[in-house]
Amino acid sequence: MYDAILCPTDGSAGSAAAIEQACGLAALTGARIHALFVVDEGIAGADEWDLVVEREEERGERALDAVAEAAAERGVETELHLRRGRPHEEILDAATDYGADLIVMGTHGRTGIGRFVTAGSVAERVVRHSELPVLTAHIRE
Repeated sequence: MYDAILCPTDGSAGSAAAIEQACGLAALTGARIHALFVVDEGIAGADEWDLVVEREEERGERALDAVAEAAAERGVETELHLRRGRPHEEILDAATDYGADLIVMGTHGRTGIGRFVTAGSVAERVVRHSELPVLTAHIRE
């Protein structure tokens, strides 16, 4: 059913739930997980860029290692990817680049003013623009 599952992560509780879903599906279907962390290029000004990117890449490596550990516990093969760009665009591009059949990601499910302030979530944008099925793990805070 699935050969390659893309699992974007940001290290949050929402990502942890998605990691569990991705690992479970991969174990059942024999799929490989492509774990992805995207360093958001819009998070810092030019004068802070190097410091912020370095910190985000370190955070990304920890988040990717968590996916690899969870997958290894279930005997699932994993490839780790760290990219830079706009998160929803990089996720969609990665799905194509890595031949994914499914995207599994977390969402915080913001509504009302919270959704307006954040201009929609990364998960929402991926769901709207993906040609692949997207499974979201909803986390309430």
